Amino acid sequence: MNEDLEFRPARPADTARILEIIRQAQAQMRALGSRQWQDGYPARENIDCDIARGWGYVFSKPAAETCGTAGTTAAAGNSGTVIAYGAMLFDGEPAYEAIEGAWLTGGHYVVLHRLAVADGEKGRGVAAEFMRRVEAAARERGAGSFRVDTNFDNRYMLRLLGRLGFAYCGKIHYESGERLAFEKPFGL
Repeated sequence: MNEDLEFRPARPADTARILEIIRQAQAQMRALGSRQWQDGYPARENIDCDIARGWGYVFSKPAAETCGTAGTTAAAGNSGTVIAYGAMLFDGEPAYEAIEGAWLTGGHYVVLHRLAVADGEKGRGVAAEFMRRVEAAARERGAGSFRVDTNFDNRYMLRLLGRLGFAYCGKIHYESGERLAFEKPFGL
């Protein structure tokens, strides 16, 4: 894992690259038979909203590392190429209030939605490091835990959550369907 990756708030200039990464993730899920993200979500409106609210975060590679890499040109004013995206929320997730099961903790928590890693960067620990950076930011802000949900057939995310110490807590429901909910408490 390259430790020179910059973890920073997403900017409007990053939107096209973020959408490219999301399309890649949607294609991968479809190829693996997953139904997650196959209904047009996440869409540009979701990303625009994330960025406007300060929720969108990216991993960016330094420009020197991206020289000559097809499809990863840096946007004007960017110091490098975006290789991963996620939405980090500290305001809670309304769907989490009606969990079928039970959360491990109460109180303030961070939620990560829409995590996606660019093709060519998968399998290098980028998603795990992104989640570690979200956890570090959450601890700095005094959150007591890290919550996330995913589809029952998202094998990669399910494996990642297990490796990072998340515990299964139950099921939650969105308009698009049921999701498995996980939590990682801090300091327990």
